[in-house]
Amino acid sequence: MTRQDMKYIRRFLRDENGSVVLLPFALWLPVFMAIIIAGLEISAVSLRHTELERGLDATVRDVRLGTGDSFDHSTLKQKICENANIMTECNENLYLEMIPLDLRNWSEPSLSATCVDTTEEVRPAITFDAGAPNELMLLRACYKYKPITPTGVIGGSLEKDSEGYTALVSYTAFVQEPY
Repeated sequence: MTRQDMKYIRRFLRDENGSVVLLPFALWLPVFMAIIIAGLEISAVSLRHTELERGLDATVRDVRLGTGDSFDHSTLKQKICENANIMTECNENLYLEMIPLDLRNWSEPSLSATCVDTTEEVRPAITFDAGAPNELMLLRACYKYKPITPTGVIGGSLEKDSEGYTALVSYTAFVQEPY
């Protein structure tokens, strides 16, 4: 380096014009980054939940129409996953529960959804009754996924299992139409 270059570098290092802006920038940057990351996490949760609702509604519509197709647990699960486009590993992380409801002898179904336990082997549905004609059915779907930022503001506040998965639960009810 020449003497002229060193002169410019020294002058740059002694200049204090930008120091007034540096402190507020350094203090506010983490706050704004946390807000941006929280917004991304909320967007991802909303998108996944909307897709789960959409997949569930489109599949139940096919069931209600009574197209003559036989719907069992694996068929419903496959159809929901086909209709919910962005849910990754849907067949492995989606759990369905179908419960018949009696309007004349009402008993409220359990509010807690049974979800896939990612640490165990895949197990069949606990309650899956296809229902009789004109019977009211409750279909509950639970989808497990890993948050984008598991330790972020939003991702850290979501309830997670031992493997770091959090659950989205969606419900729908329909009446089995007679054939």
